[in-house]
Amino acid sequence: MNADFRIDRRAVIKGIAGASLALPVLDVMGSEIAEQTPKRFCAVYTANGMSLPKKENGIDEWSWFPRSKEEDRPQAKNKSQREIVFGESTNPLDPFKKQVSFLGGLHHENGLKADPHVCSDMWLTGAPLHNPKPGTYNTVSLDQVVAQHTKQHCRQPSLVLSIDAGTGFLSRTGTISYSLEGKPIPAENHPRQIFDRLFREDKTSLEGKRKKLQRRIKLVDAVLENARAFNRRLGQSDRQKMDQYLTSLNEVESRLIASEKWIEIPLKKQDHSHLDLSVTNESEPASYYQNMFDLIALAFDADITRSVSFMLNREDGMGISDTFPLKLGLSRTHHNLSHAADKAGQLEFAKYDKFLSEQLCYFFKRLNEYQDKTGSVLDNSIVLYGSGASTTHQPRNLPTLVAGGASMGLKHGTYWKNDDSRMSNLHLSILRSMGIGIKSFSDSTGTIADSVFSKS
Repeated sequence: MNADFRIDRRAVIKGIAGASLALPVLDVMGSEIAEQTPKRFCAVYTANGMSLPKKENGIDEWSWFPRSKEEDRPQAKNKSQREIVFGESTNPLDPFKKQVSFLGGLHHENGLKADPHVCSDMWLTGAPLHNPKPGTYNTVSLDQVVAQHTKQHCRQPSLVLSIDAGTGFLSRTGTISYSLEGKPIPAENHPRQIFDRLFREDKTSLEGKRKKLQRRIKLVDAVLENARAFNRRLGQSDRQKMDQYLTSLNEVESRLIASEKWIEIPLKKQDHSHLDLSVTNESEPASYYQNMFDLIALAFDADITRSVSFMLNREDGMGISDTFPLKLGLSRTHHNLSHAADKAGQLEFAKYDKFLSEQLCYFFKRLNEYQDKTGSVLDNSIVLYGSGASTTHQPRNLPTLVAGGASMGLKHGTYWKNDDSRMSNLHLSILRSMGIGIKSFSDSTGTIADSVFSKS
């Protein structure tokens, strides 16, 4: 290819409403850009903590954190890392022992001061939700920082998923993703709608969405113009709802702009026959989760997006997922089980953790089946799984698992533990491993040293 014909990858096209979007990475940009293997990030969240049974109940083997043993090699340099010995609730992950690591002792400094019900709000942000800056509530989430640095390479900046659609409300959020301005980004939860947006966009559907969006924008403009005269009479809740709605419109607009720039570029050919798009969050839980994970894996394989967040459960008994343990034959709801102190209750809570481990196993298997030019999709993706509390409402020792990323230098198969480590340092380590060279994230003090992140 003639070098003079190459396009600067930083070139941008102006979109509607003054929005800008970097050009897709096309062959005319040169093989050194177009042929780079994607680096992806996926955050998977579960609410209410994990089962860490009381010793007096005699079921230590059901603790979510691995049973650990010191490396028995005398020359072992890192005593904070132990070999993984899976417990009963995580043993479905044993086939991926060399692709997963557990991290213990993590916490958000601000989480120690905040209302414990906001743990999902801050899991990917670390924001001072107990004392936010005037006019704000949250800060940007990790997945959206990734999206800002990868959006020029793919059709959609990010994919925000949750068991319940929308944003929920403060301290009972229905999303774990927050924009650069700290506004909650509405999540999607219906497999068929997600599939259609990702894989069936065409010029006709985009034009229809464009017209619908323009009508909504005009309506909002009219409402805002009328509301200015009564602004003092609007309560904080009403203003928050309007902010969330505007964030939703902005998110829809950014997706449309992204889709329009790629509409002439064919998608990678894939087999979608294993999907069951008729499932909903009211279906059998495993079927729902597995179809959602299938959609994420397919989106990564086709390089539609490189940033995904998926909220499996909501905090404090909110939403339909609270009933999932009952659908699996357990005797109590998810939130109820998370508060159990008796042996029977803590055992059932651990069994639900095992169910979630089985869903992760399904996801990792799919990611390993899809191949990039260098390694599997899992090798070229960092998956963060965990909760914003250790057990219900406890802000220390956050259960955390990191998977994949072998092509980004991650070294797995260990249980790393440090009793006084910031979660934001883990977030910064993930960004650095992806080649995103920002100096800090949230209240980070550095990266996690001597851990799974060899390049951080």
